[in-house]
Amino acid sequence: MTVAMSRRLFVTAASMVLAGLATGGRALAKQPLLARIILDNDFAGDPDGLFQLAHHVLSRSVTIPLIVGSHLPASFSSGHDARDSANRAHELLQIMKLDGLHHPMAGAEAPISSRAAWKPSQASNAIVREAMRDDVQEPLIYAAGAGLTDLALAWLSEPRIGKRIRLIWIGGNTPEGFGNPGSHADEPEFNFSIDPMAAQIVFNESDIEIWQVPSNAYSQMLYSMADMEELAASGPLGTYLKSRVEAMAEMIAHIPGLRQPPLSDAYVLGDSPLVTLTTLLPPMQPDTTSCRHVLMPTPRLLANGRYEARPGARPMRVYTQIDAALTFRDMHARFRLHQSGKL
Repeated sequence: MTVAMSRRLFVTAASMVLAGLATGGRALAKQPLLARIILDNDFAGDPDGLFQLAHHVLSRSVTIPLIVGSHLPASFSSGHDARDSANRAHELLQIMKLDGLHHPMAGAEAPISSRAAWKPSQASNAIVREAMRDDVQEPLIYAAGAGLTDLALAWLSEPRIGKRIRLIWIGGNTPEGFGNPGSHADEPEFNFSIDPMAAQIVFNESDIEIWQVPSNAYSQMLYSMADMEELAASGPLGTYLKSRVEAMAEMIAHIPGLRQPPLSDAYVLGDSPLVTLTTLLPPMQPDTTSCRHVLMPTPRLLANGRYEARPGARPMRVYTQIDAALTFRDMHARFRLHQSGKL
């Protein structure tokens, strides 16, 4: 294709978009969506997942057929974390008056104990049903901000879903040489530690395409506490989200033996890249052009969270930089529009 032809196609497409806007958006209404998104997060844990959920359900370019509340690591578990996560997601959706559109469900309440001992969960069965649908055109993305238990159970139950789904995972240690390893480089990353066996199944056995946002990338998502104060003053949604951040700080303060973190003017909204990488894409080149990633063979994931090179393995993306400015501008704008009834 010549440069002149590419320019003509761009101008034609842009004219169509402008014409759609001028006629009340009728042309836009006919545009295909970017993807179907299954959201999986420990919504009863770190509240960054609640910010991501609120942002995702206000995005117009994707559809969300399934929201899964997942469990926490065994050391933090109440025994009903997944149920609590689904309930917390429902609570948020009620505040947003969107609980009639989305119905979060609880995932498995415990990690996979061994490769030989597993059984499907209600959520993993729902994941298989969605992945195996033939009546939809949009690609299916699994956006996970915690462990990978229910995705691994779904693949074990029906391996054919591997070719029909892409995983975007907030989790895993920083691969060697990929940037700042973080302050706990010698420890297994938190989301990996939720269910190491599940993560190993997805990386080492499945054929699921992986886009990974490891610890050095998601920790870039620093959100100003001054912005948090302004968000809280904007209405019920902001007030609720800030209250969950404060509740998290209170919970940490009462965990025996856990060092109390110092007062800070920022909070890590580490799950927000799930929105960036699925919805904030340019229309003429719908890919993550404002972020940076490295393409590499999917490594073997070890039980301690480290990686072992596997030349020739299926390719995966490892993100090294996320467009935080775009993400949080869009989040604030959508929250304001929703509060005013315009979205």
